[in-house]
Amino acid sequence: MNKIMLVLEREFLTRVRKRSFIIMTILTPILFAALMIVPGIIATLEDTNERQIAVIDDSGIFEGKIPETEYLKFSFLNDVKIDDIKETFHESNYYAVLFIGKMVASTPDAVVLYSDKQPSIDITSHISSAIKNEIESQKLMSYDIENLDEILNNIKTSVRVRTIKWTKSGEAKESSTELAMGLAYILSFMVYMLIFLFGNQVMRGVIEEKSSRIVEVIISSVKPFQLMMGKILGIAAVSLVQIVLWIILTFGLVTVGTSLFLDKSESTDANKQMVTSIMDSSGNAQAVTDSVSTDNEFVNEMMGALSNVNFPLIIGGFIFFFIGGYLLYAAMFAAVGSAVENEADTQQLMMPITIPLILAIVVMVSGLRSPDGDISFWFSMIPFTSPIVMITRLPYGVPTWELILSGSLLVVTFIFMTWLAAKVYRTGILLYGKKHNWAEIWKWIKYGN
Repeated sequence: MNKIMLVLEREFLTRVRKRSFIIMTILTPILFAALMIVPGIIATLEDTNERQIAVIDDSGIFEGKIPETEYLKFSFLNDVKIDDIKETFHESNYYAVLFIGKMVASTPDAVVLYSDKQPSIDITSHISSAIKNEIESQKLMSYDIENLDEILNNIKTSVRVRTIKWTKSGEAKESSTELAMGLAYILSFMVYMLIFLFGNQVMRGVIEEKSSRIVEVIISSVKPFQLMMGKILGIAAVSLVQIVLWIILTFGLVTVGTSLFLDKSESTDANKQMVTSIMDSSGNAQAVTDSVSTDNEFVNEMMGALSNVNFPLIIGGFIFFFIGGYLLYAAMFAAVGSAVENEADTQQLMMPITIPLILAIVVMVSGLRSPDGDISFWFSMIPFTSPIVMITRLPYGVPTWELILSGSLLVVTFIFMTWLAAKVYRTGILLYGKKHNWAEIWKWIKYGN
């Protein structure tokens, strides 16, 4: 045990002192924080360039029907042809020319936006929505229904399904399917990436020691199994330290960045101005008020659902299944590293290891839609896929007995796989000059002590 700890200490100290470890530990939280903060900053920035769009309306029914915004204006031109304005377009101050054909009600392609730039999705969506609404209104008016506008306003309905979870004690707690899905996707994909990242470090470390022949010196005083376990556990310790530092630094950077770059009061004022602008342009204050109220309710429900998330269970489950999955696959990565002399020779031997991980990602997609389905259940029990699939199910709620069974199977399989990997490692680590296949590796496993 003392020799395993010595190898562990050596692996840990060697790796944490590397420049790459320090750089990745600092850069990764900055990247994560930027991914969280930058979209919020961009969302608060407004495009203040006023754009003037000329409109040639051959149908004659849309003048004044396309609402203007603070920075988007429409000028309806009479007795003007497209060919005429095309010749002078570059000298004009128009951003684009909107042509609406006579058959717009029956031919969707009758609306064309000409410009020397690629219009944004906001502009095209604004125009298409306004024209669509007006055409629908014109068609409904043709039925000569009394109080049609009032009827249409009355039948507009917004339905959103809230989810409430009942605990065993009968307590009702706000929950959110969207929140559970987001957590499941992020955490399970992180487990997948981290297992590959740190598992490959184990394999590369074994290959480096074997190719440099330093392993021949180490083996003289340390048993192959002790060397392999020390290397696996040492890199596991490095991964835990790095993950904890990532979480702490990311949380700190997000907190500081949010307070510096996203002023809540300014954001609120901007939202109020946006709502007022929409109300003025559409003339439908009640609909906008209802929409804003619904959005506020949704935000409040999401915050309530977030406060009811069992973070200790999710974080504990994430750490356990990540460590279990890493130890399981690291043993196999170490065995592959001992059977080759350079990283290029690992491709053939890596396939049986990567297939279960890729399969787990495929099942993860199914688990996001049906976390309690048979496929998700069985793959969360299979040790080679459970580190990813069980994390996918965890935010939705998993019975305690399933967690215990899955975790127990993972631990037992890790112990068995470590035993097999050690038999491969002790033989392959001292063999040179030949490429080995799975048939030969199977012979190594069957060798006696």
